[in-house]
Amino acid sequence: MTRSRIALAVAALLATAPLAALHAAAKPAAAKPAANAAAPMTDDEKALYSLGVILSSNIQSFEFSAAELERVKQGLADGALGKANLEEVEKHVGRLQELQGQRAAAAVEREKAAGVAYQAKAAAEAGATRLDTGVILRHIAEGTGPSPQQSDQVKVHYEGRFVDGKVFDSSYQRNEPATFPLDGVIPCWTLGVQQLKVGGKAQLVCPPDQAYGDAGRPPQMRGGATLVFSVELLEIVAPTPPAAEAASPAPAAAGAAAGSHAGHAH
Repeated sequence: MTRSRIALAVAALLATAPLAALHAAAKPAAAKPAANAAAPMTDDEKALYSLGVILSSNIQSFEFSAAELERVKQGLADGALGKANLEEVEKHVGRLQELQGQRAAAAVEREKAAGVAYQAKAAAEAGATRLDTGVILRHIAEGTGPSPQQSDQVKVHYEGRFVDGKVFDSSYQRNEPATFPLDGVIPCWTLGVQQLKVGGKAQLVCPPDQAYGDAGRPPQMRGGATLVFSVELLEIVAPTPPAAEAASPAPAAAGAAAGSHAGHAH
């Protein structure tokens, strides 16, 4: 019973992150081998190292000190080897949840304060405009084409970073533009991209209430974060026309084939 209660508490505390977010969060660490590595890791060792990264991605909000991290590692080792006293562990799950909540809240406040300072600096830059929602827009290159509407689908190149300069997403790095409906993204983008013309490029500074709010999207997106995007509007994507209806009834076999083709097209 004790083990079951602990498992439920930990599951609530450490919600599983989407694989894509884990990949994004782990990418910098994966590219940087451990300083004390004596030899290249085998495939199995790399897989086990990856397990550690995946487990760690959901506890970053604790912002452990070096000494605290040693305690976590000790607990992980004792639990994995069956040495832990589960009844004793259960007594401290509530405090663990409190600790995470307190540290996450403090991190959000620090992030918001840094964002406010950055927004003030960005709004003071030459050519910057603060929109009614608080989004700060600065044109980098003027476009010559039309501007999209909220109902449009657009193709863009972009880079997103936090106010400390860390890049969290970039279509440039993937060498592949992104296409999406403007009414299906964060409010900052929905409004901001409508201010561009095709061929134009701008910087968007997005306050947290126009992005992912205080909750963020862990582990990749920090709670309370002001986000900074460079956005290049490449194209307003024309809607795909519906499949043309057959002018006349087709024979049974041909009609079935035509229906199958239309299904794949959509």
